[in-house]
Amino acid sequence: MNQELTSVMDEIMADGPTRIIISNKRSNEQQYEKIVIIPKMIKNKLMYQAEQLTDTQVYHKNIPPEILIPYVDGMMLNLFRQINAFTASCDYEIKFSKKDKILVSKTEKPDAGSRLAEKSAAAPKPAQNKEKIRSMPSAADIPYKNDEGKTFTVQRLNENGQDISGDLSHDYKKKRIIEEGTIVEPLIDMGIFTKEGKVVKSMSDKFRQINRFLEIVDDAVESCHFKEVKMIDFGCGKAYLTFILYYYLTYIKGIKTDITGLDLKADVIAKCNAAAEKYGYKRLHFEVGDISDYKTAEDIDMVVTLHACDTATDYALYNAVMWNTRVILSVPCCQHELNAQIKNDKLSALTKYGIIKERFSALATDAIRASLLEFKGYKTQILEFIDFSHTPKNLLIRAVKTNVSREKREKSLKEAKTLMDDFNTEQTLYNLIMPKTGENHD
Repeated sequence: MNQELTSVMDEIMADGPTRIIISNKRSNEQQYEKIVIIPKMIKNKLMYQAEQLTDTQVYHKNIPPEILIPYVDGMMLNLFRQINAFTASCDYEIKFSKKDKILVSKTEKPDAGSRLAEKSAAAPKPAQNKEKIRSMPSAADIPYKNDEGKTFTVQRLNENGQDISGDLSHDYKKKRIIEEGTIVEPLIDMGIFTKEGKVVKSMSDKFRQINRFLEIVDDAVESCHFKEVKMIDFGCGKAYLTFILYYYLTYIKGIKTDITGLDLKADVIAKCNAAAEKYGYKRLHFEVGDISDYKTAEDIDMVVTLHACDTATDYALYNAVMWNTRVILSVPCCQHELNAQIKNDKLSALTKYGIIKERFSALATDAIRASLLEFKGYKTQILEFIDFSHTPKNLLIRAVKTNVSREKREKSLKEAKTLMDDFNTEQTLYNLIMPKTGENHD
């Protein structure tokens, strides 16, 4: 183990971590993009659940407190270079240089809310029994490989020296960002919660969908360390998720939040403003307006566009890009533009059947959009949002402004252009962005 890292992790564990994020992978070839660790009570025992994220999937692993430090140590020495850890009283940033020199930054939170302090105080503090902890290969545990191809795992031994790592149980109730029993007025008015905060049985799928959406948002918000957020929700409609986002950012995350919802329907906007006033959401307001010509002098931190129809999504994404918005969340809808143009004689099997052509056109549209966001300096993912059994519009584009290399940006632009050329199409976001970039179209 790295003794300096172990010392810092001992301090974090003693304070009761609420979240640990392991990121900045050492090699582009490794499986996991990052790991998010949160404490959970499972069968009345404190465990730490690690969400191990690849580009397309999440693998969950439950870790007993006594092996969390060697688990983190193994990940940092073999796969990653950065840890961000959050406790009730401090934020920690731990980085490994290319020569594996450790750099530690600690920021105290003297004004931390009592809610987090109480939560930390209530959690049992794990005891470290270092005689029974060591890192070594084990068939019972999940194997990991570093960039040199070396396999390592974490093994847990009992007092007789036997391996008791095993397959940790997953039969526990999933902890959600909004828990059942919480009084959330918008959810009550939507018919998802009863007045007592219980989930209405017929609305359990909707409740899961809302929490899944918040999990996707939470990951982006955590990475940006927002103190304040100014957000635009383009095409907000009845604004169900807009109200939930305001509740999440303001009351769960404790972030000073201003949200503007925009839609074309004046009657809908009037009802939304009335609801915001009823809930006492003073920094949430709604306006009648068109996405394509919307202007603001504010610095916008987040842009959300859920089911903005066809090219309205492109105008929303374009506005976000031009504002250098840090987080973009988009669920595209009704991607008709490419469907009317798409043609490729060599791949005619994709275009001769109407339903196949429609779905391929939608996927191609979102692939182009995601690539163009990468070209503009965003780390971009396309995630599953809602199961097919509920709606075919089940893809969410999540983009976070970051340091994307020029090589990757140019590659993403070329990929978007190649896809359009191969199927003889033009795409609105591409046409909006390119005149502003100064790049050559050829």
